[in-house]
Amino acid sequence: MKDNKLRLNKYIASCGFCSRRKADEYIEAGKVQVNGETIKELGYIISSKDTVSIHNKIIKPQNLTYIRYYKPAGYITTTDDEKGRKTIYDILPEEVRHLKPVGRLDKDSTGLLILTNDGDFINELTHPSIKVPKVYRVAAKGKLNLNDIEVMEKGIEIEKNQIAYAFASIIDFENKNTILEIVLYQGLNRQIRKMLDHLGHPVISLKRLSVGPVDLKGLKKGQFKYIKPKQVEQIKNYLKKLK
Repeated sequence: MKDNKLRLNKYIASCGFCSRRKADEYIEAGKVQVNGETIKELGYIISSKDTVSIHNKIIKPQNLTYIRYYKPAGYITTTDDEKGRKTIYDILPEEVRHLKPVGRLDKDSTGLLILTNDGDFINELTHPSIKVPKVYRVAAKGKLNLNDIEVMEKGIEIEKNQIAYAFASIIDFENKNTILEIVLYQGLNRQIRKMLDHLGHPVISLKRLSVGPVDLKGLKKGQFKYIKPKQVEQIKNYLKKLK
């Protein structure tokens, strides 16, 4: 950071700690210090000479990094797990283990994960108000029909007072099971699995193909590729159009 002034929340986001919105929550809660002094003022301005810490730990700006990762089955999407289950960080190379996932895929699911240390980018891609389409290829037990598809589109209560919606199309029937392409604009926990369980057609396999304009092309299971700066800019422009 040069000697120009910068809002405290933006500085925290540039350190990859969290998004600007979340940074404001930390500031209001009195968890942020500048030069050892607790700051609770939203919009507080700092300079490059200031030292910022959260929970008494100094944070510094990072080079922002973005990758596409093809998650294999058998791993959960978290940095560690109290139950001792394997996580994606057990198999990701050391050079990208500091990156955080944009959303999650459960243990048995495969497909696209975006990982980054850009807190604002994570917030934009996952915030409920920004309807980013996520496309999945799903194999479900038994044969679904058009009525099932309509029910998914109209909404299914998967938890008390929690309605899940999905746009699905039947791609094929294989061995008395159904191959679906499903588009989500929500990010509810195990949403597709719960919806299909409700319909009596449990998921056999689930793969995420894309998140907005980002897809799996050129990736093999367990492989990652860096998203180039020009592509990152294109994704950010795409997100602006969705607001």
